[in-house]
Amino acid sequence: MKAPKTLFVCQECGSQAPKWMGRCADCGAWNSLVEERVAEPAPAATASRYASAGLAATATLYEDVDIAPAARLSTGIGEFDRVLGGGVVPGSLVLLGGEPGIGKSTLLLQAAARFAEKGAPVLYSSGEESEHQVKLRGERLGVGRAPLYLLAETCLERILDEVARIKPALVIIDSVQTVFSLKLQSAPGSIGQVREAATQLLFFAKGQNVPVFLVGHVTKDGSLAGPKSLEHIVDTVLYFEGEQHHAHRIVRAVKNRFGAVSELGVFEMTAAGLLPVPNPSALFLAERPVATPGSAVTCCIEGSRPMLVEVQALVSTSTFGNARRTAIGIDANRVSLLLAVLEKRAGLPLLGDDVFVNVAGGMTVDEPAADLGVAAAVASSFRNRPVAAGTAVFGEVGLAGEIRAITQAARRVREAAQMGFTRCLLPKGNVDRPEPGAEGGTGDDRPGAGPAPTCQVIGVRTIGEALDLLFN
Repeated sequence: MKAPKTLFVCQECGSQAPKWMGRCADCGAWNSLVEERVAEPAPAATASRYASAGLAATATLYEDVDIAPAARLSTGIGEFDRVLGGGVVPGSLVLLGGEPGIGKSTLLLQAAARFAEKGAPVLYSSGEESEHQVKLRGERLGVGRAPLYLLAETCLERILDEVARIKPALVIIDSVQTVFSLKLQSAPGSIGQVREAATQLLFFAKGQNVPVFLVGHVTKDGSLAGPKSLEHIVDTVLYFEGEQHHAHRIVRAVKNRFGAVSELGVFEMTAAGLLPVPNPSALFLAERPVATPGSAVTCCIEGSRPMLVEVQALVSTSTFGNARRTAIGIDANRVSLLLAVLEKRAGLPLLGDDVFVNVAGGMTVDEPAADLGVAAAVASSFRNRPVAAGTAVFGEVGLAGEIRAITQAARRVREAAQMGFTRCLLPKGNVDRPEPGAEGGTGDDRPGAGPAPTCQVIGVRTIGEALDLLFN
């Protein structure tokens, strides 16, 4: 009897090698080659898998394609619908990834229960927990009587058979790394199994016009486990983020074919499950100290939502030869750049001081509009003079010390005014120049011209001018 042929497949990039090597020759990953059996070729050509799923197998003229908009399906959780772009699109394939224990299964079970309460059947297939374990979580979350079906199965063919029997309006697979297909002989979680499972579920979602949610594991560096092609197969990729010692959780969209990219939803983890946070600014500023040096409030845009966050800084004399630079929640290289600008352009001697910068509440800020807030917090701590409690600052700082214009400045000012701030420091270019295409349709969306008359808007051109207005 002839021995089955085997190959070594890289679990990072999918490249194949005839023998085991310590390092992949294509992507350079170490210890990523796993032995897999080669599947026997099919005896005859089969019909298109798209056609078997109910999709058209012939080309259609562009003018004849029907684009009647399908109504989005609400999950019953407002923040989750926001991240998805206004609801679930029928026939879409959504991938949700996050750290172990972050709350992925909890969120999807809540969404499945809310969806089923409307009368539409939902299938929740778990490959990591039994039906009893899933129901124990559901009892804690307050899941009531609804057509919610639970299935503890890892075989893809059996899952699809149950889907054909129940005919659900929503399918949840938890998780895709535990699903295996009988067509392949490799172990569950391998690159071939993950790709095959995701592809078959994609054909089902598009053919039957049923939305499917996949739960994905993450690697040590926080990226989604499995082949990179998994993110290309799905329609939407969501990341579930949050610190272990913080109550709030953040769902962030990094890919969405049916909505805005980088959209964000905020939740609070409680004993009764995940509760949506409709006003994240109030959450992040709830414990902000008043009249304390080293604290400044800035406004960042996440997707289509402005959010106020507190930037804290601590400047202390260094007791060693090399000053320390520590940043949490913001790029450390960006902080080093801003410290150099403050040293050179604003005359703050920070070369020999330790500087610690933190975005309070566990929030991560990665846009240049937070530069002025970081600079204000560092200057406040260095001079030991607090920023006025009703002042918010935002703007990009250039290497020449100039304050450059930012996007959606009017929305940031409105958010600050709604949270009770009476003064906003922002780039002079945003005050003098209206934003084209801003909401409202008037073309004049300059800060101060919108529905925030109680908020004083002050434009600044340089970092020195901004610090003078803040502390003099």
